[in-house]
Amino acid sequence: MADNGAAQPQAPAIKMNILNQFIRDMSFENILAQKGAQGEVQPDVNVQVNLDAKKRSAEHQYEVAIKLQVTSDNKSGDDKLFILELDYVGLFHIENVPEDQLHPFLLIECPRLLFPFLRRIVSDVTRDGGFPPLNLENIDFMQLYRNELARRAQAEAPAN
Repeated sequence: MADNGAAQPQAPAIKMNILNQFIRDMSFENILAQKGAQGEVQPDVNVQVNLDAKKRSAEHQYEVAIKLQVTSDNKSGDDKLFILELDYVGLFHIENVPEDQLHPFLLIECPRLLFPFLRRIVSDVTRDGGFPPLNLENIDFMQLYRNELARRAQAEAPAN
């Protein structure tokens, strides 16, 4: 193959730094302890995840929040065992991500980096709250993003 001497322009490398991460809001309610344990307890855990991202006033800075709600019901009845609500935020400095790829980048890659810290908090809080530590399964943020896009597309589609 002949080289015509013209180099292909190369896109600048993506730069990403986590500037900070913190718990914005957290609530843990041990309902079992408040009511008093009666009979056998078999937990059934339900995890709901919501993501939010927004531009901050500083150039190239973004805020990404993972909002988690974990409820545990007793399988042998309708009794709630505990409720955990957690709003965990990461502040990111991001450069050189094409505009059309920024939204998925913020809602897939950034939460992926925050997740191990969120998992640790959930484990510690449930253990300190009187339950066995809850070790969350990995969350597929790409699939979560695709599901949200599909849900929005379906909501916007005209009803026949």
